[in-house]
Amino acid sequence: MVTTLIRNIDWAILWNGERHEYARNIDLVFADDEIVYAGADYDGAVDVERDGTDLMVIPGFVNVHGHPSHEPAYRGIREEHGVPNMYMTGLYERSGAFDTSDPELRTSALEMALCELLKSGVTSVCDISPIFDGWLELFERSGVRGFLAPGFASARWKLANDHELGFDWDDAGGRSKMDRALAFIDQIADHPSGRLSGVVSPMQIENCTDDLLRDSFDAANDRKVPFTLHISQGVLEFHEMIRRHGRTPIQHAADIGIMGPSSVFGHAIFPDTHSWTGWWTKEDVSLLADSGSSVAHCPTPFARYGHIMENFGDYVRAGVNMAIGTDTTPHNMIEEIRKAGTFARIAARDLNTVSTEMLFHAATVGGAKALLRDDLGRLATGCKADFVAVDLSHPDMMPARDPLRSLIFHAADRAVKEVWVAGRQLVADGAVLGLDHVAAGKRLSKAQIAMMESSQRLDYKGRSTDELAPLSLAIAKS
Repeated sequence: MVTTLIRNIDWAILWNGERHEYARNIDLVFADDEIVYAGADYDGAVDVERDGTDLMVIPGFVNVHGHPSHEPAYRGIREEHGVPNMYMTGLYERSGAFDTSDPELRTSALEMALCELLKSGVTSVCDISPIFDGWLELFERSGVRGFLAPGFASARWKLANDHELGFDWDDAGGRSKMDRALAFIDQIADHPSGRLSGVVSPMQIENCTDDLLRDSFDAANDRKVPFTLHISQGVLEFHEMIRRHGRTPIQHAADIGIMGPSSVFGHAIFPDTHSWTGWWTKEDVSLLADSGSSVAHCPTPFARYGHIMENFGDYVRAGVNMAIGTDTTPHNMIEEIRKAGTFARIAARDLNTVSTEMLFHAATVGGAKALLRDDLGRLATGCKADFVAVDLSHPDMMPARDPLRSLIFHAADRAVKEVWVAGRQLVADGAVLGLDHVAAGKRLSKAQIAMMESSQRLDYKGRSTDELAPLSLAIAKS
């Protein structure tokens, strides 16, 4: 066992058992993967000692919702892609037109995303992806704490026009994929790294039968792992569930018994109180809170469609455990924290509807609670040694009167100097150790070309990528 001391840290954000608080000039000691001391004037024996001058040490961010094995492949395609008749969302059209299943695309996209996540201070991530060759091995190599969520569903979206959401049902296929996902989760339950575990993940509430949802929820609780589901992420989905059941997506989840402390609901951005849904009930947010469920809020993808959560602070005040994810590319957690706050204030027309403390809590302790871990997202004795060292001497951090605000509102990932997971350093001087960001980007660039070439064959209108997502500027004629 190696004991490491970081002495006289200028600023630290410590957990006092109830909330985060600043501490000045403290010592942080960790032995192997666990914090053994966080306070002033440590006088015990250590194996390694280093100086904490000009550093702010914070708990690593817990990202509860991402699709890192394919989202980077949409770079240059999805940023402004949407369908007005589908309430601006381009999700359904993209999922039909682009095939992201190529293993080279997936591994290169994941490596790129893991680099971005680490550089923005993420130490834990829930990766919602299909099972593919190299998934487990890449997480092992990265050193990131991975909550791997192999997705499955009873149906796929199917489009015949630009205003109606169709479905291609295969209940037996969904069952088979669930069985494979559960076998994978069982396989990694005792992974020797101690950093990898599973999450049960039926993909979308409208794409799964009620029996599949109930059985997967029970499977998660039997295994004592989280259960995650995309829900209330689109207006078309909202009204589809009302058409089927006369109930909103969140109400239907309550009706079939899949809400509870193990449930992490992806997005939940369109509850019955949202101005876009036009619905008459006012109970969705209360159902989330009363059940103890968590919400994974990912501002960026929805903002690109002109969607906004109305609003983050209301969920918190109702008692919902709020957490934050990246969902799309770029996988920059600090930017998501900043956007969550900015958009909440715009939606509420109220400066005080959220606070930096509230948002930081969601990105750390809220995420850890969602993933059923009380030893992550906080700096305290007995917690995992997953932390981030921020460079206070970086000019974008100065003046550092309130260094957390300087990080979130000004410096962002540029000031992230070091990242440690389970007592192992994964980022040094802003550079990721163990992964090759540039090489992964080159591989992904080639894989994206192959993906784009298939769009005419897959798109329901037979369109090319340039027709689906034109370049932002015309190319000059030679």
